[in-house]
Formats: sequence, C-alpha cells, structure tokens
Amino acid sequence: MGNPVGSFIWYELMTSDPDAASAFYGSVVGWRIGANEMPQAGMDYRMIERLDGGGAGCGYNGGVFALDDEMIGQGASPGWLGYIYVPDVDAKAAEIVAEGGQIHVPATTMEGVGRFAMVTDPQGAAFYLMTPEPPADDPDATSDVFSVEKPQTIRWNELVTPDDEAAVAFYKKHFGWKQEGGMPMGPLGEYRFLQLGDIGIGAVMKKADFMPVAGWTYYIGVDDIDRAFAAVKDGGGKPQGEPMQIPTGEYTVHAFDPQGAYFGLVGPRAG
Repeated sequence: MGNPVGSFIWYELMTSDPDAASAFYGSVVGWRIGANEMPQAGMDYRMIERLDGGGAGCGYNGGVFALDDEMIGQGASPGWLGYIYVPDVDAKAAEIVAEGGQIHVPATTMEGVGRFAMVTDPQGAAFYLMTPEPPADDPDATSDVFSVEKPQTIRWNELVTPDDEAAVAFYKKHFGWKQEGGMPMGPLGEYRFLQLGDIGIGAVMKKADFMPVAGWTYYIGVDDIDRAFAAVKDGGGKPQGEPMQIPTGEYTVHAFDPQGAYFGLVGPRAG
C-alpha cells in the first residue's frame, strides 16, 4: 500500500435504498454508482466512481452497502463510515478494545479486498480498520479517496466527541496523527485540527448537548456549493442551514440524504 499508516483509504455509505442513494449523490456530487458487485455473496454492494477515474487503487472512490430489513431491525441505520489503513487489523482492534473501545464487526478477510473490522473508539465514534489487498500488478497502489482539494473526493474528516482531549490522544497514539492549531468555538472550546504527516485531514470538536451521538462527519468535495445545495433540496435531502464560508474562502454545508445519512459538502461558490 502506497499510503502512510493512519490514512483514510475508503469511505462507505450504508443505506436502506441504494438505487435512490445512487440517484441522489449522482445529482449532488457527480458520482456514478454502479450495479451490485456482490450478488453471489447474498449482499448488495456497489462501487462509487469518480468522473476523473481516480480512487482507492482500483478506480473507485468508495462503496454503497445496502442495509437489509434484518440489519435495520437490529438497529443499523443509514450513515457514512471511513476506513483507516493499519498494517495489522487484529492487533490494532485488540489495542482499541484494551483502551475501552469496542468491536462491532469482527476482523474479516474478503478475497481481493483485504482484512477489515468495524470498531468504536472509547467515546463511541465508529470507523473501520483495514489492511487492503492491493492489485497483484500494483502492490504499491495508493488510495486518493481523500484529498484536500479535489471535487468528488472526501476533503475533510470531522469528529464530534464528548471528550476531545481523550479523542485527540487516542488517534495520535493509534494512528500516528498530529494535532496542531485550531479555532475557538465559544462554549464548545477549540475546533482542533488534525494532521497526518504534513496534510491537514480534519478536526475534532467537543459534542454539544443538542448533538445526538458522537461520530465522524465526512465532507464531500463539490465543484459549486450553490449547485450542489440546490441538488440536495431538489433530490429530497434535508440541508441543515445555508452554505457558510470557511477560512479557506470556500463554503460548507451539512445535510441528511433522503434515507437519513448525515454528510457535509465543501466547495467554491462558482457563481
């Protein structure tokens, strides 16, 4: 794998309606989401394709996993999850459990994909650990599903947590991240920036009382925030406010998709 340990290398949408989600994100972001890739496994899993053909060393920028009635009945709900690259999934999962985290999907190997496990950090935020299986003809394949500037990639990873100090220490310890710089957020304290190497990958902020749960929000890059914002509304999504300018000069907005998955958008105002 060409990415450094601790990189976000895959993003996955869990949804109750993959056909509707495909149409929605196609309109808002410009992705093409293909047909079910795994019917032989008794599951509905589809690949997210970028217009530029980039992705996780395999031409894709993430996946769409269909929740069935049994999963929903057991409490699963639509949402986005990120996959973090580690060299040993089992060892890292054990370390996380020893520190107060939990395993929700045990370590599993999928041929042609790699080994992965879904965990929560000690504050309850969910994510995947993954050791990918690179293509046989490209053992140093690099995932670019996260970037700081490209549309149709994830451009920012934001953690909301009840204990930002503990969360920063956890991710620094287990994934080699750094925490340098931030912005004041009034009663919520500091919006604390996260880095992997020299790249700003996201931020941590303290959970406000009105926020339902701790967790990660992933910000998808778009070419024009106003076009994307209109597409969210036209497509049946629920924006949470209006686009707001951020220090980079671009704009961001949060929304729920029609099935209830929460996400962010970030991009320029082209008009």
